[in-house]
Amino acid sequence: MASLALPAGHRDDAFNPGAIALADLAVKALIDEAALSPKPGLVDGRGNGAHADLNLDLMRASARALHPAFAEMAAAGMCAAQPSVALRERLGALGREAEAAMMRATGGINTHRGAIWSLGLLVGAAGLHRHGHSAHGIARTAGAIARLPDRHRPARTGNKGERACIDYGVAGARGQAQAGFPHVLRAGLPELMRSRARGDAEPSARVNALLAIMQRLDDTCVLARAGREGLALMQQGASRVLAAGGIGTLAGRRLLRQLEGGMLACNASPGGAADLLAATFFLDRLPPAARPANAPVQGDK
Repeated sequence: MASLALPAGHRDDAFNPGAIALADLAVKALIDEAALSPKPGLVDGRGNGAHADLNLDLMRASARALHPAFAEMAAAGMCAAQPSVALRERLGALGREAEAAMMRATGGINTHRGAIWSLGLLVGAAGLHRHGHSAHGIARTAGAIARLPDRHRPARTGNKGERACIDYGVAGARGQAQAGFPHVLRAGLPELMRSRARGDAEPSARVNALLAIMQRLDDTCVLARAGREGLALMQQGASRVLAAGGIGTLAGRRLLRQLEGGMLACNASPGGAADLLAATFFLDRLPPAARPANAPVQGDK
């Protein structure tokens, strides 16, 4: 895959090809997640979903603005021998820089804050892995990094997701990462494989993967916008679509339209599930047995 265009002024040669390749995969995962249709309540190729301030072009611009930070995160992982506080703090600092870049690209609109956290950890973990790319191994490594302390992390951010965690007693994006991304490994990736295996078209398989995450996730974006009633509507509706055979069936498509109507009526948007879908795409697309180009191996000087 050709490297994605970087923002003006960024040096292409600042990182080795392996770091650039991992950043490319992360940005592509974000762009493909944004464009995927139909997604209930989310920005997609049809429109803005439940969002008055977002659109597909803005999501794409935001994703591309994150490329330099993802490349630096990959490079940081490649320079590490194992998960460590130093790596955790480096990834945290790069994540805060990435958020600032996102805000500059979007005029102050939060498009990918949660995805920066989840994909940043996974990109760093993928860089750290020396002898192949196992989705489960990378997710476990990312979880180990996430559980380490970061002295420079703000105690409180005031973000909607953080407030929803406090108000509703759920783990949120931080808990998902610290647990090693269970909804990606046990819901998103398995449903993606299952849908492909039964012959669903790739876009349908990807939407089904999103629904598999939605039916299990305590999505803080939905809780912040629509409370527990909105969350129950999302989880139960997603479960019904999958029970009908997913969106590759007529019954599944009808149920998806019902779910979307209900979510739009209560202004619910599963942004947390969307972030985990992008993480699913990233892990799904990693080369299965090739380490990043120019990555140091343990014992290298």
